[in-house]
Amino acid sequence: MPQAIAETVFDVLYLGFALTAGLIMLRKGRDPLVKKAGLMAALLGAGDSFHLVPRSYALWTAGLEANAAALGIGKLITSITMTVFYLILYYVWRERYQIKERKSLTAVMWTLSVLRIVLCLLPQNQWLTYRQPLFFGVLRNIPFAMMGVIIIVIFAQETKKAGDSVFRFMPLAVGLSFGFYLPVVLFSGILPIIGMLMIPKTMAYVWIILMGWRLYRQSKESMIKE
Repeated sequence: MPQAIAETVFDVLYLGFALTAGLIMLRKGRDPLVKKAGLMAALLGAGDSFHLVPRSYALWTAGLEANAAALGIGKLITSITMTVFYLILYYVWRERYQIKERKSLTAVMWTLSVLRIVLCLLPQNQWLTYRQPLFFGVLRNIPFAMMGVIIIVIFAQETKKAGDSVFRFMPLAVGLSFGFYLPVVLFSGILPIIGMLMIPKTMAYVWIILMGWRLYRQSKESMIKE
């Protein structure tokens, strides 16, 4: 019961924040860059809800194993939306720093995204079972991790070059999100307590949303001054 209460409260606050911030930026943002940040946040909240809502339900009812199918489908949807999240973040980078060339990098990001989604859709993932194969858990996360490394490197390069205070810590936030997520993929099956790392992983995503919110506030203040 304490776990159900704690997780439900955390999930409600997180999903409420992500969806609200995202929809506000989408609706009220005038800058296309702000709208992309809003789309990222809204997609993050919507995608995670497919996993977190069934998880909360399971904790309050018959337990996680009894709701394995709903949880698995939620994880599948979340895996796909997170892939799209990082693809949008890549385009935020291109627009923020006015990147006109590097088309080969765009091709790489799209290839990794499609590969990740295809791997997620393979039946060998056994999404409807409670204990899913570790091999496919690792396999489908290889292109995802590669996307993360690319995002970290390109933001680190451009934020330093541009002296960008808004996205200065984006490489750290993305690095932390993967740093907390990958041990869960590898070890949560044999050591369930590792799953607690999903909380700081989620906070890293909240940090990313807050960077987008700061961009929205700056854009709004600039319009007022004009």
